[in-house]
Amino acid sequence: MPNVPYQFYTADVFTDTQFGGNQLAVLPDARGLTTEQMAAITREFNYSESTFVFPPDDPKHTRRVRIFTPGGEVPFAGHPTVGTAHVLAAIGAFPLTGAETRIVLEENVGPVPVVIRARDGKPEFAQFSVAMLPKVSTPPVSRETLASMLSVDTNDLLDGDYAPQGVSCGLPFLLVPLRDRAAVARSRLKLEPWEQALKGHEHEMVMVFAADAERAGSDIRARMYGPSVNVIEDPATGSACACLAGYLA
Repeated sequence: MPNVPYQFYTADVFTDTQFGGNQLAVLPDARGLTTEQMAAITREFNYSESTFVFPPDDPKHTRRVRIFTPGGEVPFAGHPTVGTAHVLAAIGAFPLTGAETRIVLEENVGPVPVVIRARDGKPEFAQFSVAMLPKVSTPPVSRETLASMLSVDTNDLLDGDYAPQGVSCGLPFLLVPLRDRAAVARSRLKLEPWEQALKGHEHEMVMVFAADAERAGSDIRARMYGPSVNVIEDPATGSACACLAGYLA
């Protein structure tokens, strides 16, 4: 590692509760670090993702952000995008322009617009827009294989308009609708069938969901499995939620 200090922050994203949500480590000035060093730092934190911030390539944009999971670099991710924007706003890395500030973060998928809302000069909300519209494809596995891989019954899988589908908004997922939240709760990803059916495929990360929410004000109960990036189950996955919104639309 370089013999210089690197400041970092940790954040809890998609929550208003400290030590809840999805953890994120942010290095607001990562200049001088190599790809290998960023990967090693990410493994040391062992969060779902860590982000490394650089000056933008295009001066019209706000920052360049590289996103790593313990399994390697990814082109785009949701909770690192909103979490990094919030951290940079909170530490004064760029000025807030009143109640709403719009920035652009350069990620490997392309420029990602983010809106930050503030109250009394402090950020309290961040929302990203995807850099690419949803790309939809047919899943590479049968319903029987999916059911076995996810530890559910075949009749737990929906069909027709709500058949499983591969979707990407910059990071691909296999979206698997289930009949109810009980099936979502029962689901467990079996690694050996997953390795045989999906490992190395474009849509190797899997999100199961049901239109059967647990909490008032919610619509969907979902879980995301990502063993390919060393995240067996993610607490919350913004990039998969973006794909889900595209799927539902």
